[in-house]
Amino acid sequence: MSINKKRIIYLLGALLIVISLTMTPSLLVALIYKEYKCAKAFIFTISLCLLIGIAFKRNHKFEFSKFNNREGYLIVTLCWFLSSIFGCLPFIISGSIPNIIDAFFETCSGFSTTGASILTDIEALPMSMLFWRSFTHWVGGMGIIVFAMAFLPKLGISGQLIASAETPGPTLDKLTPRFSDTAKNLYLIYLFISILEVLLLLLGGLNLFDALIHTFGTVGTGGFSNHNASVAYYDSDFVHWIIIIFMIISGTNFNLYYLSLKKGLNTIFKDEEFKFYISTITLFAFFITLCLLLNGKENNFFTALTKATFQVSSIVTATGFATDDFDIWPTFAKMLIFILMFMGASSSSTGGGVKMIRILVALKLIFRGFSLKTHNTRIISVKINKKALPSDTISNIANFIFLYIATVLLATFLISVDNFDILTNLSSVAACIANIGPGFSLVGPTMNYSMFSGFSKIILSIVMIAGRLELFTFFILFSRYYRDPNRA
Repeated sequence: MSINKKRIIYLLGALLIVISLTMTPSLLVALIYKEYKCAKAFIFTISLCLLIGIAFKRNHKFEFSKFNNREGYLIVTLCWFLSSIFGCLPFIISGSIPNIIDAFFETCSGFSTTGASILTDIEALPMSMLFWRSFTHWVGGMGIIVFAMAFLPKLGISGQLIASAETPGPTLDKLTPRFSDTAKNLYLIYLFISILEVLLLLLGGLNLFDALIHTFGTVGTGGFSNHNASVAYYDSDFVHWIIIIFMIISGTNFNLYYLSLKKGLNTIFKDEEFKFYISTITLFAFFITLCLLLNGKENNFFTALTKATFQVSSIVTATGFATDDFDIWPTFAKMLIFILMFMGASSSSTGGGVKMIRILVALKLIFRGFSLKTHNTRIISVKINKKALPSDTISNIANFIFLYIATVLLATFLISVDNFDILTNLSSVAACIANIGPGFSLVGPTMNYSMFSGFSKIILSIVMIAGRLELFTFFILFSRYYRDPNRA
């Protein structure tokens, strides 16, 4: 099971062409706002991506055949790093973010839909750079590979394997015979949701630019805003609730939307993961609302409910928008937020984290353990949607959770060289691996990641991409089993 280098280089060339196309809207914004320095930066980067992409494709032609697992993992990981490397060039060339490591961090945060930022004054950025910064959320939300599959049908040949390697959640179902058709259908749903939110935000009083920026951040569950105060800039309950609703929509398994068009809306509401997801949001929002009222942080029930629901939805879907500084909330409310950082949204959504399906299976395993302790002769299977899960699926979920915890601890240890407090280090890693953005203490909702050293920013950038790729896709490249596929 060797790696076909020509095939990998060919596909990376095609993806670089796709990345160049994604920069075109930002170039138009630069021209509209007469930001000619930024326009030159985009033209240079687009040209560079096209030249390298075309050269890769022309010089490494091959006969299409099925990708194997090793190639899939390598392609996906290289794709995300190359996207971040080329994606940060406009920031560097235009002088908007002149530091290479800072620009790379910001772009990784964009494509991985993390929303962590090193910018101390977001509003000082040119409009076109703000647009590109947020548009990376929209592209990265559904996945760069899935985006490529939707627009380059030729890549749909055996595309299921490599697309599944980058899609958040345990699985990405193949909804149609050709995966390129599946990708198109998912992106049509993604586009419809995006257009609907833009229209509603326009109705809420936002201008078109602001509506687009916050739609990219919401639907891609990224969280970049063009205002220093994030969504708190808009003193409008209507705007806040529109974003709440669309964060929840975007954190739902997108496969359910497609299936609901075929089988009816009941498909969504019957899904066990969806019910657990909605119940978690409702329960946590209720307890935080009570906590804010009882501790005198808020006097009005509706205001408390809005702030609590917004922050719960933002954290659990890994969006990272903020309407209030939850870092100064009572400890009980902060603990609930911290727990949500590790839970995450639904599988096959644009959200990050461990994912609701894994948490649900883990809880069922715990209760099965209790039952087996008292009835050790019983055979009890773990079921989701009334179907028993195969043992290898359960094992994979358990392995993922262990790897997730180990990665958080290792990365927290590594960035501790900067000598910040434990809460800052732990929450920054937890926020980056779950693609959330804001954490606690020095990386709270009103703070940023600018104080970290270059070393720590690189570690956190890697953590963002690893988290976005569900850890195994990234870490398997360093495994001895990957280097030697014949090893038992």
